[in-house]
Amino acid sequence: MFELHPRLQADTQSLGDLPLCRVLLAKDSQYPWLILVPRAPGLREIHHLAPAQQQQLMQESCAVASLMEQALSPDKINVAALGNMVPQLHLHHVARFTADRAWPGPIWGAHPAVTYEVQDLRIAADNWRARLATLSGFSPLLD
Repeated sequence: MFELHPRLQADTQSLGDLPLCRVLLAKDSQYPWLILVPRAPGLREIHHLAPAQQQQLMQESCAVASLMEQALSPDKINVAALGNMVPQLHLHHVARFTADRAWPGPIWGAHPAVTYEVQDLRIAADNWRARLATLSGFSPLLD
């Protein structure tokens, strides 16, 4: 049974599901930051997925990256599968701008997180759900 790692649960807001992945919004308001988590138990690495699931993950990742690019016009979309703190397989999608606090370096450890105010998180989540609704197979999860 799929369960979200407690750290992901604490640091994100669930937005909804694509055919393979749960889509999360990181609560750090400094960066537009979505995370894809394949909804299968025990996954740690992309190569642990079946070949069809690997292809589905790449399709969903590219769709989310394209959506972020269209919506935000960033200078770069960073996509990363880090698992040092959270072993559960997850892919970060971060829209980066030359004016952001961490540019040009990585965001991890650059600055302490700045969490959204409650109302701002709700607005950001609703905005991302509306954008994600344009993707085939997206099912929103509401607060």
